[in-house]
Amino acid sequence: MYLNCHSYFSFKFGTMSPEQLLEEAAKKGISRLALTDINNTSGVLDFVRLAPPHHIQPVIGIDFRNGIEQKFIGLAKNNEGFYELNQFLSHHLHTGEPFSDRAPGFEHAFIIYPFCSYATSIRHLKEENEYIGIHPADFYKLQTANCPLPTDKLVALSPATFRHKKDFNAHRLLRAMHHNTLLSKLPAGEQALPDDILHPEKELELIYREYPPLISNTRKMLESCSVDFEFGQNKNKKHFTATAKQDYHRLMSLCYDGLKYRYPAADDAVIGRFENEIKTITELGYASYFLINHDIVHYAQHKNYFYVGRGSGANSMVAYLLRITDVDPVDLDLYFERFINPYRTSPPDFDIDFSWQDRDDVKIIFFTVHPTEAIMWLCSPPTARSKRIP
Repeated sequence: MYLNCHSYFSFKFGTMSPEQLLEEAAKKGISRLALTDINNTSGVLDFVRLAPPHHIQPVIGIDFRNGIEQKFIGLAKNNEGFYELNQFLSHHLHTGEPFSDRAPGFEHAFIIYPFCSYATSIRHLKEENEYIGIHPADFYKLQTANCPLPTDKLVALSPATFRHKKDFNAHRLLRAMHHNTLLSKLPAGEQALPDDILHPEKELELIYREYPPLISNTRKMLESCSVDFEFGQNKNKKHFTATAKQDYHRLMSLCYDGLKYRYPAADDAVIGRFENEIKTITELGYASYFLINHDIVHYAQHKNYFYVGRGSGANSMVAYLLRITDVDPVDLDLYFERFINPYRTSPPDFDIDFSWQDRDDVKIIFFTVHPTEAIMWLCSPPTARSKRIP
């Protein structure tokens, strides 16, 4: 029943955190709902991760809008659908192109057009996965529609943006800030409706009682959606080259070059530390992780981009040799085991900062050269992400 819910990641529009949305849903006995923030998916990971403790099946999607005007909603049927929706959204955000009236032909996502758009600019549905969303305020228009509507293509579209009147007042303030206007001068058309709250399911059933197919179609759609990000698993790329053995030789070759550059007169202490780190890195299977980071910073060096490797990764001599970091852990007596040790349950984490002027170019290379790693990075919780490129 809940196809269009917003969190505060619908910037200058939503008022609830993903967790508050789940808490509110749990209080009202809701077992399945979709988070569809406006032109944004930043809240998805927390939403999916926090849903099981609230006994809620999470559904994820995007509310595609030009300003306040809702064009359509995309719901991911599965992980591939979430990828499709993000690819489409990213293209428009990067190019600045407005969203058209019609959605592209997604293979793994449902598309829901608000009734007002369908009635004015979309005369028929072209794709099997396309539906028409009926807001409670559309009932009168639905009864007087000039063209017959396919009953099997109608779903209940009752947006959820607030918990109560206090949230609605906060929403109006956000909208006034967005338009840099006084609250008293904020047009009603630039706000959500005061009744866009998370209604209990029985209340929605009562609202849509004259249109039973809408309820069954909506439930069927939500039940058809399922995503799984496999939280808690190491999603780093297994091999940078073809095999682990080749990774090892590649890493050693780069490190020997780094030794000549960083420590022209390396003593036994330096060599001993290097051998200890290499042993730990290869035994724990992190050679590819170092090689991927080296690949990224090597590209930045080639382009003369300034970057800073920081965090616990600076405790690694191997990172220093690969020029991922620029701090000598031997000279500063930094403890390598703080970064990687056999008893650490979470994967290592390099923090690499790039200038805002260069960041997008580095991201494009990262996603192009290492697409699998990039997608896994997107689908990992923030504390387990391999690199902080964004």
